[in-house]
Amino acid sequence: MLSFFNKKKTPGHLTVTLNAKLQPQHRFELEDAFDSVCKKQGIGASVDGGGTLMEKTGEVKECDIEIAVEDMNEKTVDQIKGVFEAMLAPIGSRITASGKSPETFGSHQGLGLYLNGVDLPAEVYQTCDSNVVYSECEKLLDGVAVVNSYWQGPTETALYIYGKDFEELARLIKPFVDTYPLCQKARVVRIA
Repeated sequence: MLSFFNKKKTPGHLTVTLNAKLQPQHRFELEDAFDSVCKKQGIGASVDGGGTLMEKTGEVKECDIEIAVEDMNEKTVDQIKGVFEAMLAPIGSRITASGKSPETFGSHQGLGLYLNGVDLPAEVYQTCDSNVVYSECEKLLDGVAVVNSYWQGPTETALYIYGKDFEELARLIKPFVDTYPLCQKARVVRIA
């Protein structure tokens, strides 16, 4: 028997650190989508854990996705990066194989829309709804980006949007943000 038929697989482990502000439930959805794509494409990899790093304020900073790999090699690592880059891999994300230095990857840019939750007139909070902001942003960004996650802090509510171009995202939502009362004093921040 020729030796190339008996090529032994080398199992391994990767950590993908996404520079994305995803609440755990949104990270779980991404993990499920990753597993589904790997299964469909025959990539020998699956999620076996994860975590969310929080800022002192309670806002998400970044998240880790732990991946078990059936055969650790450059091709598999490139396939895994490709899956995340197709789904969500903001600029500044990292992939780390066991015993190796992290490799930076990712191309999505991020926009955080921070709604002021304390400094607007009381009637604005009584008559407006952050769910309207969420749905309008989804409509305005249709085909370009989605609202990937959100956070409600003590003084602000944030919507996190990732896409190819921060400037385009900001331009598409600007007319709504400029006119909807709940968006007064909102901050639009580049988050990736």
